[in-house]
Amino acid sequence: MQTHDREFHLNMVKGDVGRYCILPGDPGRCERIAAYFDEPKQVMFNREYMTYTGTLLGEKVSVVSTGIGGPSASIAMEELIHLGADTFVRVGTCGGMALKVQSDDVVIATGAIRMEGTSKEYAPIEFPAVADLQVTTALVNAAKKLGKPWHAGVVECKDSFYGQHSPETMPVSYELLNKWEAWLKLGTLASEMESAALFTVAAARGVRCGSCFHVVWNQEREKAGLDQKESHDLHAAIEVGVEALKLLIEEDKKR
Repeated sequence: MQTHDREFHLNMVKGDVGRYCILPGDPGRCERIAAYFDEPKQVMFNREYMTYTGTLLGEKVSVVSTGIGGPSASIAMEELIHLGADTFVRVGTCGGMALKVQSDDVVIATGAIRMEGTSKEYAPIEFPAVADLQVTTALVNAAKKLGKPWHAGVVECKDSFYGQHSPETMPVSYELLNKWEAWLKLGTLASEMESAALFTVAAARGVRCGSCFHVVWNQEREKAGLDQKESHDLHAAIEVGVEALKLLIEEDKKR
């Protein structure tokens, strides 16, 4: 591949981002997350990749949107690593699966089911997509400190939103429905679209990555006739992600 002065997709150069990065999917969430930084400034907006950089506890930090799904998220992580980033917190949304997981809860992924394609170009399918322990511990401690309702465990990652929500319409419905039932029986907490790829890329590149999610709704609670609502207020997950970065910065400064 030809070399470029700027990263091919992010359109940024070294110095534009910090070592610590929050990764939402939606570019529209970047400004909201950056509001928690000191002196945030928009650095770039190219394709689906919106970037703001500021500081937390005197350390340069950034928020960079990744778009939806593993392919675009992996591009963002690869190019951010080129720019010097090494610690990532994905903050996004998910749909609950386990009945105990309710709308507005925060789900912290300890690992991800690789029901997607991107990670297969980084590691054999037998390799687990596991979150970094330091980042995960920071996310759990942040949720506890802030008093947010939280769950930590395995999430499922897929490439097709409608493969989950309209599986019976798909020619491979037999596989989608059977695997969904397997994930439920194994105690999977929630479904989303990026963590399996991000965790695997992070392992391949030797960097740290963890994830936390706002639960929009839980289709399994709805099926069971349990209390259920739809929520798009991400403030709890955002605050947990930002607080986790602060805890990581403090921990790293002690080393």
